Amino acid sequence: MKKFTQRSTTLLLAAGMGLAAATAWSAETLQDVMKRRGLSQQDLLAASKTYVPTGKRDDFIAFSSGGQSGQVIVYGIPSMRILKYIGVFTPEPWQGYGFDEESKAVLAQGRIDGKDITWGDTHHPGMSETNGEADGQFLFINDKANPRVAVLDLRDFETKQIVVNPIYKSEHGGTFVTPNTEYVFEAAQYASPLENKKFYPLEEFNEKYRGGMTYWKFDRKEGRIDPKKSFSVELPPYSQDLSDAGKGPSDGWSFTNSFCSERYVGGIEKGRPPYEAGCSAKDTDYLHVINWKKAAELVAAGKAKKINGHDVLMMETSIKEGILFLIPEPKSPHGVDVTPDGTKLVVAGKLDTHVSVYSFEKIMAQIKAGKFESKDPYGIPVLSMKDTLHTQVSLGLGPLHTQFDSKTCVAYTSLYVDSQVAKWDYCEGKVLDKISVHYNIGHLMTMEGDTAKPAGRYLVALNKLSIDRFNPVGPLHPQNHQLIDISNDKMQLIYDMPLPLGEPHYVVAIDAKKLKPAVRYKLGTNSRTDQPHPAAVRAGEEHTDKKGNKVEVFGSLIRSHITPETIEVDVGDEVTIHLTNLERAQDETHGFTVSTYNVHASVEPGKTVTVKFKADKEGVYPYYCTEFCSALHLEMQGYLLVKPKGWKASKTTLAAGTYTEAEYKANVKKVADTQVIIDSVVAYITSVNYKDFPDVVAMVDDAFDQLGKTKGLKEKHEAFAAKKDWENATLWAEQIWQYQVKTADLGLRAKTYLEQNGAKKVK
Repeated sequence: MKKFTQRSTTLLLAAGMGLAAATAWSAETLQDVMKRRGLSQQDLLAASKTYVPTGKRDDFIAFSSGGQSGQVIVYGIPSMRILKYIGVFTPEPWQGYGFDEESKAVLAQGRIDGKDITWGDTHHPGMSETNGEADGQFLFINDKANPRVAVLDLRDFETKQIVVNPIYKSEHGGTFVTPNTEYVFEAAQYASPLENKKFYPLEEFNEKYRGGMTYWKFDRKEGRIDPKKSFSVELPPYSQDLSDAGKGPSDGWSFTNSFCSERYVGGIEKGRPPYEAGCSAKDTDYLHVINWKKAAELVAAGKAKKINGHDVLMMETSIKEGILFLIPEPKSPHGVDVTPDGTKLVVAGKLDTHVSVYSFEKIMAQIKAGKFESKDPYGIPVLSMKDTLHTQVSLGLGPLHTQFDSKTCVAYTSLYVDSQVAKWDYCEGKVLDKISVHYNIGHLMTMEGDTAKPAGRYLVALNKLSIDRFNPVGPLHPQNHQLIDISNDKMQLIYDMPLPLGEPHYVVAIDAKKLKPAVRYKLGTNSRTDQPHPAAVRAGEEHTDKKGNKVEVFGSLIRSHITPETIEVDVGDEVTIHLTNLERAQDETHGFTVSTYNVHASVEPGKTVTVKFKADKEGVYPYYCTEFCSALHLEMQGYLLVKPKGWKASKTTLAAGTYTEAEYKANVKKVADTQVIIDSVVAYITSVNYKDFPDVVAMVDDAFDQLGKTKGLKEKHEAFAAKKDWENATLWAEQIWQYQVKTADLGLRAKTYLEQNGAKKVK
């Protein structure tokens, strides 16, 4: 009790010092701070709009592509606080992604031609939808460099699946979902032969190179893409770019823009102008209009061709069945965006000052009437741009990407060359406001702004350059995400956020209340498959099996020890270690690594993870928990002993310390005093409605689990004391106290939670 009292006194003194410091700090007025830091009233207003007080949470959660990191970045809005990096196409050490066997299996799904691809270029995240609204269940993201799509489950923010496009060599236009996430779209970018490992010279570009649109079938129940039920539509060798799915009246159709419909092939080494000249020579490119619902029916009816084992609806079939059309669009566009009501499509060409608004009703009328102005070189019907437009609006230089507001008919478009955001009315065709950003904005994003029900309030500008915005950190500058308040008639820039992980290309955001992430796994779960892990163990079931040169360890993790604490193998053995986190309390993650063996696992509560390696060098290799999980975190350790061939033990007892009877008695008293504290905490918890709080129930379960481990230890330390073996007597008494400390820690956390969340006395 003395140690507990001393520690408590120290904490109270520290708290008192903090209070005194806070009182002294409060003596400085707001005006003093503004003067000292050179802040204006406008600065203060912006700060108040983004400040999220300690203990409070953000209104929205944003999921940003991580660009060349191959990952996803998660941050809050309006605070712009980064919450997590999610490993997707590339290893991510903190999560053990790519270092444990379960995540290696996911990364292996992304192999191309049998080779590991250890980098990716994530571009366009897409959120799963129900009835056109973001539902917060799944996130999809593409890899531009290596044509792949990944599925992330937002129950635990982990990557569950990677699929490789079987016919593309590159892509950019992914990922976009249908209103009920039946399909996830992915468009080819740079045309190439669709057959694997097929060579055709560039002289045969027009005849042998092709683009395409892939429709990945998503099985929501399984939370996975089903490649066998997925298909593609063959398209001309125009560089397909971004897409969007129709909604409401336009549901069942998809829209994909393109560039380089000139089908130009460079380049300068052959004495021809470069791609940038040849791919922007004409005034227009083509907007692709595809009836994906009918396309799916045609594939189901057996009208597709198998290419590389994948169903492809060939152009001649699509033309004959009337599911594929083209409309001229301003040249070099970057995005086609369907309005929330599904009646209009917005396209902006980077080399045109106008944004073009197409009418879906007019498009359907032209198709129904069979009124086409021409056919492209492949026989695809081309609709009249003039006859399908609703309006065109001149916004500025370099219009790119459009998102929508909760206010009817209000849209926002990024202006790359002008480094501005334009707010405009797409119904009446007029500009409402403009704001400068820093600098060269690419995409922009409003809250749920690509869904049927945008939330408004905020806009994020994704700027390619930051130049003078942040402290210089060398020639490679961070990207700059700027937060803009759009809740009023005039836009207000309120926050600059450096993003130092790759080139974040696009972001989606969702109301935080729609996300329902789990805080723990069911005990013994393989998080990458969401199935029970066959190697999971419960407390007391830990064991090690050795068969020939294969050693398999079935272990566990819990504050503050790893079981087993010693693993003995022979040099050359193949070692497999399965570890189950037995914790049930929220946020009690453990990690695991073995010195110099390049393995790491992040083991969240309930998860089972496997690491595997060959013990190819004799010696002593410490292993430890990599997450600071408790007061005795540093003591959460063990040894991998790799014995030389033919080694035989010469000693049978471990090294010992020196302990006295007085130390033993002090430990016994400490145990008794601590139990009094535990009993008082338990009395409070059981006196209120704690079972109404799932997080507290989990903490209580963990607490009693820890306390239950003391069973039989009292008899053990007393037996050693009777033999005057003060080392073992003292240490076994100390072990009881360690379990008590962990019990008390959980109990006090539960008590505080209950007090802060309005627990009520039970009768």
